Amino acid sequence: MNTALIGYARCSTDGQDLTAQKQALEKLGVTPDRIYTDHGLTGTNRARPGLDQALAAVREGDTFIVPKLDRLARSVPDARAIADQLEAKGVKLALGASVYDPTDPMGKMFFNILATFAEFEADLIRMRTREGMAIARAKGKLRGKQPKLSDKQQKELCRMHGTGEYSISDLAEVFSVSRPTVYRTLARNRG
Repeated sequence: MNTALIGYARCSTDGQDLTAQKQALEKLGVTPDRIYTDHGLTGTNRARPGLDQALAAVREGDTFIVPKLDRLARSVPDARAIADQLEAKGVKLALGASVYDPTDPMGKMFFNILATFAEFEADLIRMRTREGMAIARAKGKLRGKQPKLSDKQQKELCRMHGTGEYSISDLAEVFSVSRPTVYRTLARNRG
């Protein structure tokens, strides 16, 4: 039986680079044409086309390799589901140079511990982000999306609309905004 090494690399943001992960996979013996990637997708997002292609490419006896577990999944249930899917196909899972054997109790325990840490790390990042946003909001530095029109422009738009002489399209043209912006401005100023 001809077995293959299939690699998967992922980075969460468009600003990040996959080069180091690809090089790590190549050092582990994966050929560049067998490396599947997702760029700008988080590990908590299960809709990852590169991962789906990689999982579709593996056959019984192959080894599926990721540089680190957190590149594969950021939650225990997701990591477990992927590992189970690989196990059902008769595919080994390698995290870096360490091959996870799903039939071995120690291998299964080790994998679950790593998955728990990956999920914990993702939870910490979310918590820090929420805390940072709350602090910025309290300091007045995070105010959300600002209205396209100034208060003065909003009052004038409402006054002009109130005369009945201007249609929504006319107001959108006069103030150089979209029709939905005119509707939102009128709704905001009614309340």
